[in-house]
Amino acid sequence: MTDSNALDPEDRKIVTLARSARARNGVPEGAAVRDETGRTYVAGTVDLPSLRLSALQTAVAMAVASGATSLEAAAVVSEADTLTDTDRAAVSDLGGPGTPVLLAGLDGAVRLTVTAG
Repeated sequence: MTDSNALDPEDRKIVTLARSARARNGVPEGAAVRDETGRTYVAGTVDLPSLRLSALQTAVAMAVASGATSLEAAAVVSEADTLTDTDRAAVSDLGGPGTPVLLAGLDGAVRLTVTAG
């Protein structure tokens, strides 16, 4: 487990935003990504009959749609113990294989930090 208090303030911010998105929208997961300019994109899980995206996939898609060309970091708030390969691939596609992804529990405590690729 990573000490959330020891996180860089910008990383703590994306964890907080991801947690807020999850709670506000009543979805299983919330996510936030930070692009190369410091802009953040926040999203929740999308579960429609014709479209299913994880919160992290949605946040990456929002960043791409807004013109981001790279990611500095990503965060997911979830009950899951690990990140899916699909989520890691989405971050890697935009940010590269070394982009850190923080996985936090519902309480916002970071449980795991992995690289995207």
